[in-house]
Amino acid sequence: MRQLRDVKSWVTAYDAIVSANDDLGVLFDFAKDGEATEEEVDKQYDSVIKLVEELEFRNMLHEEADSMSCVLKINSGAGGTESQDWAEMLMRMYMRYAEDHGYKVRISNILDGDDAGIKSVTMEIDGDYAYGYLKSENGVHRLVRVSPFNAQGKRMTSFSSVFVTPLIDETIEITIDPSKLSWDTFRSGGAGGQNVNKVESGVRLRYQYKDPYTGVEEEILIENTETRDQPKNKENALRLLKSQLYDKELQHRMEERNKIEAGKKKIEWGSQIRSYVMDDRRVKDHRTNYQTSNVQGVMDGKIDEFIKAYLMEFGQK
Repeated sequence: MRQLRDVKSWVTAYDAIVSANDDLGVLFDFAKDGEATEEEVDKQYDSVIKLVEELEFRNMLHEEADSMSCVLKINSGAGGTESQDWAEMLMRMYMRYAEDHGYKVRISNILDGDDAGIKSVTMEIDGDYAYGYLKSENGVHRLVRVSPFNAQGKRMTSFSSVFVTPLIDETIEITIDPSKLSWDTFRSGGAGGQNVNKVESGVRLRYQYKDPYTGVEEEILIENTETRDQPKNKENALRLLKSQLYDKELQHRMEERNKIEAGKKKIEWGSQIRSYVMDDRRVKDHRTNYQTSNVQGVMDGKIDEFIKAYLMEFGQK
């Protein structure tokens, strides 16, 4: 049903563009005959452009993990109470963003600050394409403001890091291709009476495995002589094969997470992806140079334009 909804949403969006574009053509013909105004044509034109841009924007979310829910973790940097307060402000910002987009949020772990704020928090954000959109938030976020925790009223700089990973279902479905499977039988050796030597109860399984991610091929060989019952030994051998394939998939997912971890920068000056300057009423993303003066709106979760700017520039890379 989820796959059906996803495909249907693309078709619906395309149909909407075609319909709006047809309406624009009709309206343009009316305008030439004096039956529609230039303002009406401009309004319809802007509507078509907006629909096309929205579909282009969504096309930036083409990676397999983009459609998944996500885990978002915030860690406060050095700076004590001020930094911990900043981490809590970011937590509120992402919770408001999730609320505005109909995502469900569950806090799986939170560590309160010493006097105020939080030291760290881990949130599960559940909803379609939550990871695809929020992956743009990976990195260090810098706050510049007159600190309410400073008696001298000095302007202070604080850092917090945001780490976003896809929330992958723990259930990994293992599919074994029967055409790549072959069996041999042999007589079991060792102690166990006359039956062990006379009956070919031992089984040897050969599976021609091709790594779906690297394309590397290898033969997996499994022998099983646990019991005197050949069907039971075959069942056990298949179980061991599934276990090996399961482990290979887990290893791949760990490698993907390690790649994300390796791209995480230190929580310090010069490594920030975005700066929030409260006194100057400016929030600027240093990767795309997109900025806004609506600081309060951003802190209330209005970060869609930052996400859009990032995905339109880096989404296809």
